[in-house]
Amino acid sequence: MPKSMPRIVVHPPAATGGRRVQVDAEILGVAYDVKDLVVFLEGAGVVEPEGILDDPQWVEWRAGHVHQFHAA
Repeated sequence: MPKSMPRIVVHPPAATGGRRVQVDAEILGVAYDVKDLVVFLEGAGVVEPEGILDDPQWVEWRAGHVHQFHAA
């Protein structure tokens, strides 16, 4: 991964719903759906975040299924 690319981590779904979103070392908040995630990433300066959500070079989805925001 080039150094200019931020490390984006979408943490496992919480028991109460939502996933913490982290860019580099900063926690941006808890996303409850893809729309929330896109808003957080846009706020962090990611251009066209919708296009990178499924790209593992950009986004690391931890546990749960990609795009799943509620605990199983």
